[in-house]
Amino acid sequence: MLLRTLLIVSVFLINGLSYGQDLDFSNAVIIPHGNSERLQKYATILHEELTKRVEKPFPIQTKAKRTQSSILLTQFEDIPSLPKNWRKLLNEVQPMPDEGFKVIIDNTSTNPNAIIIGQDDRGLLFGIGHLLRKMNWAKDQLLLSKAIEKSSSPKSPIRGHQLGYRPKTNAYDAFTVDRFDQYIRELALFGSNSIEIMPPRTDDDFTSRHMTIPAIDMIGEQSRIADELDLDVWMWFPNMEDDYEDPQTRTIELTQRKDVFASIPRLDHLFVPGGDPGDLEPDVLFDWLEEVATKLHRFHPNAKIWVSPQVFKPTKAWFDRFFYHVNQKYDWFGGVVFGPWVKIPLPELRQLTDASLPIRRYPDITHNLSSQYPIPEWDLAMAMTLGRESINPRPIDQKTIHNSLAQYANGSLSYSEGTNDDVNKFIWTDQEWNPETEVIETLRDYSRFFFGPEWTDAAANGFLAEEKNLQGPLLSNTSISQTLAQWQDMEKRADAKLMSNFRFQMGLIRAYYDAYIQQKLLFETQQEQKAQNALHRAEKEGSLNSIKVATAFLNEQMADPYIAQLKHRCLELADALYNSIGAQLTVNPHGAASGRGNFIDNLDVVLNDAPWLLANLNDIKKETEEKQRLEKIAQLLNRTNPGPGGFYDNFGQGKSWERILKPIEWSQDPGGLYGPRESFGVGLRGQEWVHEIQAVGFGGTATPLAWMNQVTTLYDTPLIINYDQLNPEVSYKIRIAYTGRFRAKMKLTTDDGHLIHDYIRTGIKPLYEFELPASSYSDGNLVLQWTCSEGERGSQVAEIWIIPNP
Repeated sequence: MLLRTLLIVSVFLINGLSYGQDLDFSNAVIIPHGNSERLQKYATILHEELTKRVEKPFPIQTKAKRTQSSILLTQFEDIPSLPKNWRKLLNEVQPMPDEGFKVIIDNTSTNPNAIIIGQDDRGLLFGIGHLLRKMNWAKDQLLLSKAIEKSSSPKSPIRGHQLGYRPKTNAYDAFTVDRFDQYIRELALFGSNSIEIMPPRTDDDFTSRHMTIPAIDMIGEQSRIADELDLDVWMWFPNMEDDYEDPQTRTIELTQRKDVFASIPRLDHLFVPGGDPGDLEPDVLFDWLEEVATKLHRFHPNAKIWVSPQVFKPTKAWFDRFFYHVNQKYDWFGGVVFGPWVKIPLPELRQLTDASLPIRRYPDITHNLSSQYPIPEWDLAMAMTLGRESINPRPIDQKTIHNSLAQYANGSLSYSEGTNDDVNKFIWTDQEWNPETEVIETLRDYSRFFFGPEWTDAAANGFLAEEKNLQGPLLSNTSISQTLAQWQDMEKRADAKLMSNFRFQMGLIRAYYDAYIQQKLLFETQQEQKAQNALHRAEKEGSLNSIKVATAFLNEQMADPYIAQLKHRCLELADALYNSIGAQLTVNPHGAASGRGNFIDNLDVVLNDAPWLLANLNDIKKETEEKQRLEKIAQLLNRTNPGPGGFYDNFGQGKSWERILKPIEWSQDPGGLYGPRESFGVGLRGQEWVHEIQAVGFGGTATPLAWMNQVTTLYDTPLIINYDQLNPEVSYKIRIAYTGRFRAKMKLTTDDGHLIHDYIRTGIKPLYEFELPASSYSDGNLVLQWTCSEGERGSQVAEIWIIPNP
């Protein structure tokens, strides 16, 4: 008993609460009061969540004994029908906004009582969630503090997340019905009032080896679960065919939609993206949606259809017709969705949309790159290895992204492809409830609720540390070793139950992974430098000997046992996550979709220029003359040398970004619709979009790492780069490396109107050279401006040389 009491005391001190403030509810009973059909469901949720943690039952009763504390659950409208003693206590409670709640801790009697009052069904559920998030407990012990008393209601009416049961996701397709039930419950307990599901047919395979039941059955279960909690059900339903003016196509598609709508018990909103996938002209799109609405309302008469202006190659004409239809305010139309690949910034979208129509955000919280909100100033090695869809807690960034644009929308349902973005989901939910909530408060709630009170601060700060791991140059990031030490300390103290908790496993694997990649980059950077040093000695020691030595350095593998152990632990934790929730972090053995959540497959990706150097050295060896070999080695070593008085920039390096015009700060434009952003990947392998960030392209040949980063502006936003200190008396030429997946048609001019080159289709070859007009830098300053033709996706530049002519 003494040991247990000491544990409880230590838990409360960790959480910043003195032991004397806490009231013992270990013998409490749950008393639901009212007429709501969901009241018993909510009481059962509270009972189950308390029992899991405290490991003792909390009975549901109609009243408490004199020796028992009670947790009363009721709604505002049911207060008048409470027994007299409760009414007296609650006679000053006032009505709350929709979905609001009030939590009261009453210590006026011998046995304390907790009272949770909801303005409505949802408010009661959210009040229960507040108590569960803030309470302290240990085995057989539950204590509540007066400090958790709160009256609160949500700022945004739309708060939710996408839970698509489809093969492309990194975990959802392995979820059972029970797993979805628990996951949806947990989102609701943190304030979510909506989920978004997907039809069986999307831009994906129809099934996967992980699926426990057919998709058509699972979406019915997801809808049922949400309805039992009184959560809104949205469905993302893309247009997958090419010709919706064809009557036969429409008949087939309408039949498919009828079958889907009939299979789910609740559907409040249908979200149809304007593109990605789908490529319809607005007149056709809205005419088609009117037919869809007829089928929808047969089964869900109050459901509305929402549309996003997503289109890969947008034109003014397309948007003119889109907003014409939006502002007709058709009876079936619900509102506009702002998501990835919407060209128009949200503030402008709000102006173009009738003020009476709501806007829902569809934030991409799941992807790191090639996404709506890419990680700013991200190191190439991290992009190559963590990739597009790794485990990615970004709590500070997510709050910034949310708050920067929250005033222009009515809330959000996130774009999610699995559990990798789990922390981000809870940050967004809390910010939609109250954008003034500090990130650390959400992370403490998250850690306390999912791991236990003793982990509140340790885990919360561990997730913050993992976000710091993503920031700035990897080689000099001192946060990474500290982050690993923090998580290893938690790992040593964790019991078997915590070690099997998938959320804890996700935090742990990222700490090990980041540390391993940093060590690997350090080793490979050193080996590349040794190889270059050997090549610099070629004239003295002979080209073939230097090539042999350089090749050996480039092919040498790490042999440090410590680094090998970091990698081994990553593989162990990937298996553990697969076993705990079916998370697919590798293609083989875990069955991930390639280029999605399989970042563990990238543990062995080469992080230096070895592939490109080795390919070139192999070609140089074939030369028969020593002079030719030496000349080509010199060219290899001097690839980035612009010559005396010249300039060179690699836009994968922070220093070069000082030349780029940034009209607005990242915190105000996190999606990069007004200014530049960083992109990754050479992006050229025929016409295929290569998800993996690899140094291959232009026919599959090895390319320099420098071609894997680009400074990018989206659509017709100009890309402006400044040079100074040019000599007006010298003539120059400019060499440009155009790489990146957009392959856009671009034009380059100077700020004073000189044409460097007219529109050219990039992606055919990497390097272009042009003469610079002397009048464009007559004052020593050169301002370069790239623009795209209408309908293109954006301008991308990897490298620039400004080379003095002989």
